[in-house]
Amino acid sequence: MSPAPPKHLDPAISYASDESLFIMQIYEPPMAYHFLKRPYELVPLGVESLPQVIFLDENGEAVEEGDEITPVAFSRYTLHLRHSLWYQPHPAFALDASGRPLYLFDNADEGAQYRQIPDFPQSGDRPVNANDYAYGIKRLADPLNGSPMLGFMSQYIVGMKGFSEQLAQVPRNGWLNLDDYPLDGVRIIDEHTLSITIMGRYPQFVYWLAMPFFSPIAPEVDRFYHNPGFVDRNLTLDWWPVGSGPFMMVKNDPNSEIVLERNPNYREEFFPTEGAPGDLEAGFLADAGKPIPFIDRAVFQLEKEVLSLWTKFLQGYYDRSGEVHGNTTGVFDQAFVVGPDGVEMSQDLEDHNITMSPDVKPGVYYYGFNMLDPLVGGYTEEKRKLRQALQIAFNTEEYLNIFYKGNGIAAHNIIPPGIPGHLDGPKGMNPYVYDWADGEPRRKAIEYARELLVEAGYPGGRDARTGEPLKIFIDVQSQAISNTSMNWMDRIFSEVGVQVEFRPADWNRTREKLLTGNTQIFSHGWLADYPDPENFLFLLYGPESPLICNCDGANNANYASEEYDELFREVRVLPQGSQRDDLVARMVELFRRDAVWLFAYYPKDIYLNNSWVHNTKRHGISKAMLKYIRVDDKERQKMQVKWNQPVTWPLFVVALFLVALVLPGVIAYRRRQNATARRGK
Repeated sequence: MSPAPPKHLDPAISYASDESLFIMQIYEPPMAYHFLKRPYELVPLGVESLPQVIFLDENGEAVEEGDEITPVAFSRYTLHLRHSLWYQPHPAFALDASGRPLYLFDNADEGAQYRQIPDFPQSGDRPVNANDYAYGIKRLADPLNGSPMLGFMSQYIVGMKGFSEQLAQVPRNGWLNLDDYPLDGVRIIDEHTLSITIMGRYPQFVYWLAMPFFSPIAPEVDRFYHNPGFVDRNLTLDWWPVGSGPFMMVKNDPNSEIVLERNPNYREEFFPTEGAPGDLEAGFLADAGKPIPFIDRAVFQLEKEVLSLWTKFLQGYYDRSGEVHGNTTGVFDQAFVVGPDGVEMSQDLEDHNITMSPDVKPGVYYYGFNMLDPLVGGYTEEKRKLRQALQIAFNTEEYLNIFYKGNGIAAHNIIPPGIPGHLDGPKGMNPYVYDWADGEPRRKAIEYARELLVEAGYPGGRDARTGEPLKIFIDVQSQAISNTSMNWMDRIFSEVGVQVEFRPADWNRTREKLLTGNTQIFSHGWLADYPDPENFLFLLYGPESPLICNCDGANNANYASEEYDELFREVRVLPQGSQRDDLVARMVELFRRDAVWLFAYYPKDIYLNNSWVHNTKRHGISKAMLKYIRVDDKERQKMQVKWNQPVTWPLFVVALFLVALVLPGVIAYRRRQNATARRGK
């Protein structure tokens, strides 16, 4: 488990990957991702089939497919739920003999004896229905919940903005039943069918249906957690989630451990019978067609010290290592060697029959230029050449090899591997920074960077007009950078005559500077919400600039290009196809030409698995994969005994030493006794 315990487990609020590790095992949004197939493929989860979508004009009339004249005002998605969805046992569903909720209290004293969910002696359950999904969406709009999705989804779901404003005006006295307030864009058709209407075209909306924000929430669960005094004891949905997924939470002690157990009401589901090329040979289809989940219980223990976690993993007390980063130097050096074929396991790990699951995350970490900065920003040819010179000088490959042990991939594209729009080979190379040679991209020579500086007006790293040295300022997060790496950057920029000054700060201060545009060069990153290029291209969309939206926008570079923005608006509404691919390629070219980022890389993490853990293929988007894991418990117990044999030889050595120490004294004593006896005679 991450050294930082999960902060939120309420699906309306949670937006962190370490939190989704838990809630995605418990909740079932309408959609999910195929465990094995790559590229990533959406599959039904809470629904029987992919949502049906129809396009409507401003009068609510259907727009025929192929009609390119009538403007599309709305898109309506119809969801047909599985009839087999059933909530886990929970006291919120417990009823008395008259059919009324058993645990509803008038004051805090009545329920004071209940400190956590296992304390409640009675529980109940019921099937999931369409209203539960509608209720979950309404909770996104309730300003009291503070969902990070409210602002974004209000742009799309019809009526959500007004619905949220209405709820903000409602007097509160305990629980507010959201069923009493209709939301225009969400309609319940029958017990197992609902529709969601969004404004305009937004094909990526279906990806959001695979995120926990759209999980069903039973109104009686919401009411239960609003009992008087419950919030004071962490009896909340944010602490004790309730869903219909394969697992349920039975213990939540975030400073020690979190325990999930199999949901006894989980429906019949089977391991996939198809996968990506190579999965059959890798053994990932060995359990094809078998019922899942395989395990009955999962224990996540908090280890604050990396070394302690690592030692217990090697002793067999942990099944999996968690993320092993290239910058976790001590553990990484112990676990891996960097060979000609990249990162390989050490001989010690090989002897343990440990398996390795490398994972190129669908994400990008980068250092960006503030395009509003008077020195490094701007769109003239001279400004572009200045930024391109700095890009060439910054040897990303060397940086990754030194500080991440090669555990990352230098980025040529804003779009990472595994996402449409990312290309490999010569077509995927950034020609402003690299040349193609001997079948691979080669960084342009440092001499070329110096030539670009001359053309930019900085010969030898000095302003041609004033003679002043060229000095750049890099804002860094103090907890995420070392003096060694700062010294390295200072050295590589000195090769082109550029001086560097670092401005370390904590994340809160760095975020404040990004929001106000008070940076020159800054570090940031983005991990995919869903596998579509739009989810990365929006990082440079003009209206996403924090200075334009007056929000925590994603365009921290403050990049402004009318051409890019117009292309983005087209890409956002186009379905996948060659036309969209061409537009994406044009946007990538603008990103490269304008040299918006100093450097970028695609992060790689490595997970290690003990030999008794099977079906360990990593999924870059979804964390809802625990149900596919299989553990051979007999093998685990066998290896734990083998690897943790008591070391007894020191006891024998100590015993022999004591004997050697005491024996002469015993012999001398016996001799004196015998001599005394003889004299007495």
